Amino acid sequence: MMVAGQSETTLRQRVRAELEEAATGLGLGVNIAIAAFILISAGLFVAETYPLSPVVNTALTLLDWLILVIFVLEYGIRLWAAERPLSYAISPYAIVDLVAILPVLAGVFDTRSLRLIRWLRILKLARFLEEDRWLGREGLIIARIIFTLFSIVFIYSGAIYQVEHPIDPKVFGTFLDAMYFAVVTMTTVGYGDVTPVSEAGRTLTVMMILTGIALIPSQVGSLIQNINRIQMVNAIHCESCGLSSHEADAVYCRRCGTRLPNGKAS
Repeated sequence: MMVAGQSETTLRQRVRAELEEAATGLGLGVNIAIAAFILISAGLFVAETYPLSPVVNTALTLLDWLILVIFVLEYGIRLWAAERPLSYAISPYAIVDLVAILPVLAGVFDTRSLRLIRWLRILKLARFLEEDRWLGREGLIIARIIFTLFSIVFIYSGAIYQVEHPIDPKVFGTFLDAMYFAVVTMTTVGYGDVTPVSEAGRTLTVMMILTGIALIPSQVGSLIQNINRIQMVNAIHCESCGLSSHEADAVYCRRCGTRLPNGKAS
């Protein structure tokens, strides 16, 4: 019994390490597959907003449910492998995972009211922006900013489409129509050629404007600043070993210790 218990503990630790740290090729492959399923799921939602033949629509629906089942299995495995399952269940990532699988948990109930939260699945990608070994420190910062901007636009576009399309399908006919409105609204351009008619749509519009004022300028400014910083860092080359990508304020090469051309020793 002790051996069996120890084996189960070891298995849980290995599974947890593969899912959280991608320590081996298998773990890396699993995490890449999960990220791919998230992007495919987002693409399916966008495709569903366009006129499709019954056969294509049925195929996309089946694929969406297959991905949803995969997400359920992922959630269950992560919960089982967690060191403290209860603490994990109330963590931000676990809550996002739970929201993503609510249509399955709803079972035989009408899931049309849950369609709105399906757009939140894109937030599952945030888990992959925690480790700097994927993109490097500077690349990770830029990826987080781009992901934040993309997520805001994507989620608001999906929300306004879900709310306005049933009421005004001519104006909000596709996801692209909703994205156009979301971008124009959040950048406070406000052409006025597309306007919501429902109270929920107008409430979302107010939230878009406030989000645009509060986040968009700062995020875009940080993006430009970090891109300029990377360009500056990549421009510093060691004359001895040729290594680049030093910190902007670096004095000596981190590989060979040679004083850098622009380094100022104290």
